[in-house]
Amino acid sequence: MPTEILMPALSPTMEEGTLAKWLVKEGDEVSSGDLLAEIETDKATMEFEAVDEGVIGKILVAEGTEGVAVNSPIAILLAEGESAGDIGSSPAAAPAPESVAVVDASAEATAPATASEAPATPAPAAADGSRIFASPLARRIAANKGLDLSQLKGSGPRGRIVKADVVNASAAPAPAPVAKAPKAAAASAAPTGPSTDAVLKTYADRDFKEISLDGMRKTVAARLTEAKQTIPHFYLRRDIKLDALLKFRSTLNKQLEVRGVKLSVNDFIIKACALALQTVPEANRVWAGDRMLQLKPSDVAVAVAVDGGLFTPVLKDAEMKSLSALSTEMKDLATRARDKKLGPHEYVGGTFAISNLGMFGIDNFDAVINPPHGAILAVGAGSKKPVVGDDGELTVATIMSVTLSVDHRVIDGALGAQLLQAIVENLENPLGMLA
Repeated sequence: MPTEILMPALSPTMEEGTLAKWLVKEGDEVSSGDLLAEIETDKATMEFEAVDEGVIGKILVAEGTEGVAVNSPIAILLAEGESAGDIGSSPAAAPAPESVAVVDASAEATAPATASEAPATPAPAAADGSRIFASPLARRIAANKGLDLSQLKGSGPRGRIVKADVVNASAAPAPAPVAKAPKAAAASAAPTGPSTDAVLKTYADRDFKEISLDGMRKTVAARLTEAKQTIPHFYLRRDIKLDALLKFRSTLNKQLEVRGVKLSVNDFIIKACALALQTVPEANRVWAGDRMLQLKPSDVAVAVAVDGGLFTPVLKDAEMKSLSALSTEMKDLATRARDKKLGPHEYVGGTFAISNLGMFGIDNFDAVINPPHGAILAVGAGSKKPVVGDDGELTVATIMSVTLSVDHRVIDGALGAQLLQAIVENLENPLGMLA
């Protein structure tokens, strides 16, 4: 039977994507590992590879199509001995449901291939009308054995019922549907602002341009709205004296010049935060719904602005890396982030994030926590300010203001203060970071 090629989930946050470009056409033979298409996710444009071999029988989604749901059919793959005439009897030719589970190709590899041997069984539904997700082969076997699929538990991806689930099941009469009281009308969602129509009406007499939301902007909006609504933020603020760090940085950069390495203040901040998470390990945590996870390594994410949104590439095991190694890795990640060439493994994870707007002259700000992180450090610009020295005399120092946004579910006030104190000590005594 023809096999559905499904829209892949190429990042953990991807719910839909844009089929940017097909790299094959109908009639092309493909093997496992061949490139099929370019998919625009919520974060990047990535290449999609074939899992099975066969012939592209039909392309269901045209290139350039936006909003293609993950796991919905985008093409049909024909196996050896199958022809385009078999497509009409394939479930893949039917309109795609809103959410379709991944095909269990291995379980169906031994199935009869032609529609004449066993006609496709319509997708079953539970007594309450909800769709039951089952492979075409599982549906046919269930129909032949008189099985009620609503009584079976699927072992396939996302609970999909596959061949193995029905082969070993014994037939049992389907239970009579139980009459249910009509459900009360669901409470309307809390308003998130004026409706689109209301806003358009407000500005109907003004000259404006509509800007559609791409996948990245939709994801940023959804995740940050979720963060501010569900994470109990609190904020800790400190001023940091940078003079010793700036002098030390200048010395190091002169020595590293022959290697083509130039350390930034941000490199020192990354290192300081990574070491602080080791000093205060109870703060190296993420929120995991009904529990917390405390990581042993310091995996530090750094916000990078890109056109239309931002990435937070993660520097893993940052406490173990030298300043020059962190600098080189961060420059590479930032460059590829702006080109949208990062893989999901490079921007997913971490327990702690850094957002630095000092280069734009921002003195201080409050950053929004990126779930499931426990905290994020907002970094402002360093500037000359009058301060009272240790000897009581008025002097001038370079001061940088930082704000630590903390998830109170993960880190309490005193623990957050200890973490911020450790960061401050590392930055004000930079030589100690090399010990």
